[in-house]
Amino acid sequence: MHILITRPEGKGTELALELQQAGYQTTLCPVLTLDYLTVNSSELAPLENADKIIFISQDAVHALLKLTPTINKAAQLYAVGQQTADAVYEAFGRRAAVPKQHDSEGLLELKTLQDVELSNIVLVKGEGGRTTIAKTLKQRGALLNQLVVYKRSAIESEPGKWMDHWQTIDVEGIVITSNAAVDAIFNGLNEPQRAWLKERKFFVASERIADYLKQQNVARTQIHIAAGASDSAMFTCINQQGSKMSEAESKQPAKAVTAQPEKKAQTTANSGAKAPVQAKKGISKTGSLALLISLLVASAVGYEFYHKLNSDQQSAVALTELTDENQRLQQQIDALKSAQQTLQHSLYNSEQKVTDALNESAEQTQQQLQAALKRAEQQTFTLNPQEVTSLQRMAEFKLWAEHDYQGAAAVLSRLDNLLAEHPGTGAIRQAIHQDLQTLNAIEPVAVEAIYLKLHGINQKVDELLFNAISLPEEVVKEDPNQLSENVSEWRQNLAKSWQQFKDFFVTVRTREDMVIAPFLSEQERHLVKQRLSLYLAQAQDAVLSKQSSVYFSAVDAAHSLVKDYFKQDDAQTKAALKSLAELSKEQLDFSPKVSLQSTEQVKEWAQ
Repeated sequence: MHILITRPEGKGTELALELQQAGYQTTLCPVLTLDYLTVNSSELAPLENADKIIFISQDAVHALLKLTPTINKAAQLYAVGQQTADAVYEAFGRRAAVPKQHDSEGLLELKTLQDVELSNIVLVKGEGGRTTIAKTLKQRGALLNQLVVYKRSAIESEPGKWMDHWQTIDVEGIVITSNAAVDAIFNGLNEPQRAWLKERKFFVASERIADYLKQQNVARTQIHIAAGASDSAMFTCINQQGSKMSEAESKQPAKAVTAQPEKKAQTTANSGAKAPVQAKKGISKTGSLALLISLLVASAVGYEFYHKLNSDQQSAVALTELTDENQRLQQQIDALKSAQQTLQHSLYNSEQKVTDALNESAEQTQQQLQAALKRAEQQTFTLNPQEVTSLQRMAEFKLWAEHDYQGAAAVLSRLDNLLAEHPGTGAIRQAIHQDLQTLNAIEPVAVEAIYLKLHGINQKVDELLFNAISLPEEVVKEDPNQLSENVSEWRQNLAKSWQQFKDFFVTVRTREDMVIAPFLSEQERHLVKQRLSLYLAQAQDAVLSKQSSVYFSAVDAAHSLVKDYFKQDDAQTKAALKSLAELSKEQLDFSPKVSLQSTEQVKEWAQ
């Protein structure tokens, strides 16, 4: 079989040599080129705090290595295939987890990738492909960062020219290891070329590529899936298929060869059957009887001679065999005696060595046990860097996302208790105690107390008394028009009566004090109280939503209303003004600027 290898340049050489040694004819024809991409420091930053790092291919490993990134030493590494895992070990000196099934589905079935909620995962990949991994990890709640470090590009050539060359050299099988290679081969072909190509056998690296090939109307019987993209997996797949074809071809000529001798045998048998019939007519009964007797006598004499000769020969042979057998048995007995002596000597030496080894092992075990007990006294258990990093991140989340300073302090206290059991963590604990002092110095806003105080003022709004006009008592003066009871003063009484008549229609009364405030109608009073309640409710909402500017504006407006429209010497008004004045002096710093010193210390320690 003539096999065409389409892998990028430099990747199919070993597979081609292995196939040639097995008797295959091979041709290397790369259809893709690999270009490493330039990635900035911000895109590489997630690697420093990653919990898990997944490498899609060897090219992803080599491309990332050229960028000299800083990788979290506590991160778990994963590779889709064994060759990718080997590349990870060569590049970074660390082992990567590999699934039994070398594809995206096999990787996602690993137990350590099932519960990844809120885990920082970095997917190191090429441009395009492997969308299943990213989509599934996001559905499982992971915090995913996709780091694209290379891209595949089709070689600038006309696929039609490839097809002409491949048809000329009679290519029978094609090796494909990516969907991009499928596109590079099938794009731009005319119908006859496409029809010829679909009749070839395709050896692919995964079920994903097989499904992609079927979209090009390639029959499933023409597609053979290897156990991965490695050279060994591809060779095994090709060799198995080649062996099946060889067996199928070898069975057909065998039937044709066996058919001819049967026909000849029948012809010979038929001709042999006719010959005796023709010869029988020329022989008499007497001659036949004489010939039969002669044959019997000759047979008897020959049998006796042969039997005697054979008997003598058999006796000599049997004697020689017995002699040789005795010699072999004696040699075996001597060898067994020698082996027994050697075994006894070896057994004695082995017992002595075992005794010495046991004594030495007992001493070493005792020493190791004492050393382990000594270490156990100093350190109860091994400190897990991932647990320390997780607690630090939780404290940062409490501080920045929830503004829960007491909660952040509680998490840092828990981290300090954990580190207290381990030596060599003094710098981190010192930074943690500085952060605890900072957090404890922050006075939390008494949101609940302010809210309830505003609620109490709001409940007393209906009991406030409005300002009213203060009218003084009228000045009482002696009436000069008072009638006299003396009859002789009738003239004066007549004049006084006329004056009283005029005063009945026109009266002028005087007051000594001034008007304090204008009158308010009942509707106006209702609106003033509604407006005051609205300002107080707005201040309550501002406290709950942590909007300090809105809160102070609403409290000041409420204070002005009480001062302008309500009776100042009333006890309820005085209490309301006093409470509003105190509320306007509250310190509402909901988001003080705080930076944790322990963050950098933990990051340096984890590295």
